[in-house]
Amino acid sequence: MSVPTFVVLAAGQGTRMRSATPKVLHDLCGRPLVDWPVAAAREAGGRVVVVDSPAGALAEHFTGQDDVVVAVQPQPDGTAGAVAAAAGHLPSDAPVVILAGDVPLVTAEALRALLAAHASSGAAATIATMRLADPSGYGRIVRGADGSVERVVETKVAGDATEEELLIDEVNTGLFVFDGGALRDALPQVGAHTAQGERYLPDVLPVLRAAGARVAGHEVADPDLMLGINDRRQLALVREIAQQRIFDRLAAGGVTIIAPAATSIDVGVELGEDTLVEPGVVLRGATSAGARCHLGPQSTLIDTRLGDDVTVRHTYATDAEIHDRVSVGPFAYLRPGTVLREGAKVGTYVEIKNSDIGPGAKVPHLSYIGDADVGEQSNLGAGTITANYDGRNKHRTTIGARVHGGVDTSFVAPVTVGDDAWTAAGSVVTSDVPPGALAVARAKQRNIEGYDARQRGE
Repeated sequence: MSVPTFVVLAAGQGTRMRSATPKVLHDLCGRPLVDWPVAAAREAGGRVVVVDSPAGALAEHFTGQDDVVVAVQPQPDGTAGAVAAAAGHLPSDAPVVILAGDVPLVTAEALRALLAAHASSGAAATIATMRLADPSGYGRIVRGADGSVERVVETKVAGDATEEELLIDEVNTGLFVFDGGALRDALPQVGAHTAQGERYLPDVLPVLRAAGARVAGHEVADPDLMLGINDRRQLALVREIAQQRIFDRLAAGGVTIIAPAATSIDVGVELGEDTLVEPGVVLRGATSAGARCHLGPQSTLIDTRLGDDVTVRHTYATDAEIHDRVSVGPFAYLRPGTVLREGAKVGTYVEIKNSDIGPGAKVPHLSYIGDADVGEQSNLGAGTITANYDGRNKHRTTIGARVHGGVDTSFVAPVTVGDDAWTAAGSVVTSDVPPGALAVARAKQRNIEGYDARQRGE
């Protein structure tokens, strides 16, 4: 079979979404709506053309993606007009698949099955159909005695279809495959049917039949694949289905999700065998975790990479790197640029930003570590602060290996603490500490007797 071209129709603004964001750029489980059919088309194997509106939002979205061509529909003149806008990119000797940018659940398997059915049918066009218990609002498929598709009857306006036609439960999904040459020849013959000059793609079918070509129908067994999105209610419905697909994929790979209804995982997330996901976990973007990880309750991980045997509890992390056998939380905040090396521990109410915490190092609780490098096996006491900002610039703190930081120590950057050094509790360290030394940087305690009585005037 020749390499197909997939045309994704995405020029509509989706006014029913009531949003400044174009409908097809709304998020669905970590991926804009339009990227779902584009991903399916890529996986099915073929060229991808996306039809955009003159506003150009999709041209910007697909910038840098060389395998996607963006065509512009200059005016909103219907689905046939949208395909005509891509005519310059359509082959004459290969199949062309037309799919909607707001139908995200279509799969590569479904597209390959449609292409195979088209190739075996000998038809000039094949329309994907489905059967619904309640087909209200959908165009009905009228078949001939030989099983071919005679026409699609629209039902949007009373009187469009006869009572007999309204009883048909087989409907148009909006997914088509055409012989490229036949489609290019037929498009100019499709006229407008509304005052707005809209031209409908299904009207290509009678043009093809009038020329003696055959139109086939291919029934899709799972109607969920063809669910479209026009408003936020439908987006929520489709999100439930897409999320369950993600859960099913992860479960098949050995992941346990304790409470799916209380868990949110994006489509790009990868989790290893025997990883456990507890209730309230949110995994976003390109987050990944290795084997035997324990993702504890109420944790949110965004674009964060975890190794094997990692435990996180009540943790919020963005663009962080967590190596094997690390423990984080509860109530930890890992900001971008955080690296936790093998066996490190970050405890309760700790915030870390743009810092490298060495193997086996510990930041147990109530601390802020920013713009710092902490060596292996160091232990920073409760209340440790790296004062990394002088009002104009950020500076780094370098803490060596096996350093023992006393509680309530502040390191005023730029400062370097050598290996095996110690700091006394309550110290404000402003100068470098040599290896093996004890830094004491606090005022000497002085007790004033009788102070309380004097305050009360006695």
